Amino acid sequence: MQKTMNLQRDLEFLFEVGCIRHIQRTWKQFLNPDFENLSEHTLRVIWISLIIAQHEDVKDTGKLVKLALVHDLSESRSVDVHYVSRLYADRHEKEAIKATLDETSVESEFLALWEEVEKRDTLESKIVKDADNLDVDFELKEQAARGFQLGADLQPMRKHVGETKLYTKTAKKLWKGLQTANPNSWHMNAKNRFTGGDWEKGK
Repeated sequence: MQKTMNLQRDLEFLFEVGCIRHIQRTWKQFLNPDFENLSEHTLRVIWISLIIAQHEDVKDTGKLVKLALVHDLSESRSVDVHYVSRLYADRHEKEAIKATLDETSVESEFLALWEEVEKRDTLESKIVKDADNLDVDFELKEQAARGFQLGADLQPMRKHVGETKLYTKTAKKLWKGLQTANPNSWHMNAKNRFTGGDWEKGK
């Protein structure tokens, strides 16, 4: 029996999704006001997942994007936790994601996808978890470039993640590359007025 579409619930859901840009990740407690919010985190997790997928020869990138989109959606109603608060917080994530998706036209598909991410028994779900972990290291590198040195203090913990918590070979290679990566290299090495514009040598 086909489920009746509930347009009102779809509208409410889309407003709720819009609100995740206002949800601050709890890492902000240790860093600064410019630490990425939940929406920004989700966006980069999608792109990291897509990069890993290319190296791991995953064909269904559409499904991968959906898994990344839903991986932290429960935090709209539950809560993000960091490595300290995780010991104390009772998050009720499953109840939260069920409530968020309840009676929407995407409920069945995305609840199943969320459960797949949580179980991590498929390559795609493992890739998304790898991307979720790697995004922390990207953020710490960016913060370090701005003078916030928490990354150095967290190095033993992040080394533990890099060496024991990543699933794919590609994620492990990315983590290793991140250790010496310069977050400014993308624009310093890009074509700009110094490398290929009016300041270029000889012009």
